[in-house]
Amino acid sequence: MSKHIIELRVRYAETDQMGVVYYSNYLVWFEAARTEFFRERGIVYREIEENEKIYLPVTEAYCRYRAPLRYDDKVEITTELTDVGPTRITFEYEVKSEGKLTATGKTKHAFVNSEGTPIRIPDHIKKAIAISS
Repeated sequence: MSKHIIELRVRYAETDQMGVVYYSNYLVWFEAARTEFFRERGIVYREIEENEKIYLPVTEAYCRYRAPLRYDDKVEITTELTDVGPTRITFEYEVKSEGKLTATGKTKHAFVNSEGTPIRIPDHIKKAIAISS
C-alpha cells in the first residue's frame, strides 16, 4: 500500500539519563510520521476533526526496539498503510539511522464520530489514502 518517509534528528530532550532515546518518544515520532503521511495526501487531521467531527484514536500501539538512538542521530521513519477496513486502518513503521534498522512499530486506528462511535471511513479519505507514492 502507500508509504511515506520523514526525517528528523534526535533532540537532547528525547534522551534519558543514559543518553538513549526514551522509549515513549517512538510513539510520538510515529504520530508525526502518520500526520505527514495524511498531509501529503491532502488530509489534515485538524481539518477533519474541526470540519467533519471525525477522529482517529489509537486502538493498539506496538514498538520493537532493535538498536539505541542517541542525541543528534539522524533518523528516517517510513510509514506504511498496511490495512484498511470499513472502520479501521493500520500503519506500520520502520525507524532507521544511517541505513540501520533501529525500531519497528505498528498502530491501529478506529474512525469515530464526536461521540466516540465507530463510523465507516468516508469515501474521500479512502480515495486519498489509497494513492501510492
